[in-house]
Amino acid sequence: MAVTVEHDKRRKKILEKALNVFIDDGFENTTFQKIADRCGITRTILYLYFKNKREIFTFSIKQLLLNAEENINTICADKSLNNMEKITNILLNIIKLLEQNRQLLLVVTDYLLHVSKGDVNPEERVRRRTVKLRRILSSIIINGIKTGELKKMKVKTAHNYLYSFIESAIFQLVILKRKNLDELKETVVFAVKQFEA
Repeated sequence: MAVTVEHDKRRKKILEKALNVFIDDGFENTTFQKIADRCGITRTILYLYFKNKREIFTFSIKQLLLNAEENINTICADKSLNNMEKITNILLNIIKLLEQNRQLLLVVTDYLLHVSKGDVNPEERVRRRTVKLRRILSSIIINGIKTGELKKMKVKTAHNYLYSFIESAIFQLVILKRKNLDELKETVVFAVKQFEA
């Protein structure tokens, strides 16, 4: 058991240092050797933890998404919240998580620009990673419509509308380099209120 704990601990440290390499050099210019050097280990030892830089990068994104999913599941399970409050809390929670992970967003954006130069469709990559969130938003909207709490509306249009706030948050943090997203948070609260029946 202690070996597993140490392995996980070292893996986490590698991820933290690798993220800094991705931030400094961009996805395309980051190499496995640069990551090993930053971690103070050999490439051979790094291979014990990850098979390549893409795996390191993907694992970092998965960790962020797992944190988001845990928070979303907690909000969804909270019986004291109505559907509008759940939608609002989910969006505000995600925006806060994005603010806290601004550096990772820079790397993700760089990566998506990198893959868009080839035959890879970046939209498909993003959609695959966000499908759970889209389903959760849709199910809350459907439930809200059924209970009469929310107006009747096209569910896909509504969840695309809500998801656009997340995309806006990423754009504002990465491209516009906003220090905080307080105005966007106010807009989210206002927008969700428009769904009220």
